[in-house]
Amino acid sequence: MEEDVNARPTTGVRGSVMQLTNYVRHRRWTPVLGYGLFVALMVAGYYYNITFVQLGLIDLGTRLVGMPETAVSAWMAGLALCTLLVAVVTGVTMDRRGWSTDLRTKLRLLLGVVLVQFCLTLVAPVIRTVPGFGAWILVASVGLGVGFPVSFSLAIDLVPVPDRGYVAALITAVAYFLANAIPLTWSVETFSRLMVAAMLPGILVLVILVSGRSDRIEAVLSTLDGQRDAFGPGRFCRPEPVQARSLAFLVPTLLMFGVFFIDSLGFLRIIDTPSLLLSSWQSPQLSTRLLIAVAHVVGAVMAGVIYANYALNRVFLWTFALFALTHVLYTWDLRLAAALPTLAGGASSPLNPAFYAVAVSFYTTLNFALWPDLSTTETIGTHSAIGIGVAGWLATFLSTALALYFQAAELTLLSHLNVVQALSLLLVFGLLAGLYVRRMVVLSRTGDVA
Repeated sequence: MEEDVNARPTTGVRGSVMQLTNYVRHRRWTPVLGYGLFVALMVAGYYYNITFVQLGLIDLGTRLVGMPETAVSAWMAGLALCTLLVAVVTGVTMDRRGWSTDLRTKLRLLLGVVLVQFCLTLVAPVIRTVPGFGAWILVASVGLGVGFPVSFSLAIDLVPVPDRGYVAALITAVAYFLANAIPLTWSVETFSRLMVAAMLPGILVLVILVSGRSDRIEAVLSTLDGQRDAFGPGRFCRPEPVQARSLAFLVPTLLMFGVFFIDSLGFLRIIDTPSLLLSSWQSPQLSTRLLIAVAHVVGAVMAGVIYANYALNRVFLWTFALFALTHVLYTWDLRLAAALPTLAGGASSPLNPAFYAVAVSFYTTLNFALWPDLSTTETIGTHSAIGIGVAGWLATFLSTALALYFQAAELTLLSHLNVVQALSLLLVFGLLAGLYVRRMVVLSRTGDVA
């Protein structure tokens, strides 16, 4: 029997009231600490990825190493592909060796990942050669590939199923708010100094947690480790677990691949267009950046509530529709500027990146909550590695390759965004058509349709 991932939350899993409030009300502080640990680790890791990895490496390769943007993009695609391979190997190994069900082992692995990333972040600004840049990419892909399945697998130890949508929303909101509200230049030196300073206390906390020298900390870890039996089976694995080869896993993975692909393909061109970049994420006006930051928070909260209380297909429909609307707005502005340059004023509307932020927060919240909810304690490593690896990193690799092809073909900005808009609309109508066909099949099987 396959669990229907589009079904509404069932009794005991529905997220109308956060279980966290019950822990606080009854002064059960150890589970509350587990929430805090998970949120802090995921926020730090995701903030590192969306700032240092996505933006800092581009600056490092183009400005300090002196490579053309196409070469840097090719290296970034290689990073994505290598990370995918390492993640899948790591996830499968975790499940087969029982590391997925051992909280202390996962914390030790995570400490190793953070130490590797700390060293890489520290030395990145001094790299000046292409071989050095390539070596950095290779080592970083190992750290990222190990880090993703390990960090996502902590959800089965630290976050109960009813709260995962809300916790995912909190992670998304905090990470994106900090990334957009704090005025930083997109340079590798700036990101390096910030991340090194942020990693030091994190390393200290992880060292204390895995040292085994404090009986009180060991008692806390034992309590958190014992939550796995209750927290482990994900929302879509009740009553029957979801298998990696089943449609219940493959369909959400394919849909998430589409979301990541659309986002990456559009964002790569937008940040490569100075007029769009300076009127949004790198705007000199703090009010514009705060608007984007608040939009991220709003989108995350909306996605968390919808995910926790409604069928999964609603979150996907909202996400695809928002991306389609966003690119309709961008292309409309470009057409208006071409037809009536005086009326357009030469500046992009701040509503465009705001809608973009809402859409990104929707799928990011879904990404944090979905893979643990499609897993059990025995499959969390493999499922999270395949899900994030294929939907996230493989989509990034392919979208980067397509963006490079568009650049080589000298595709205009409007034509590029038209392709992204068409793909977004295709996913919206494709999902609606799939849901309709699925409903008809169900009705025909039950005899309600002649």
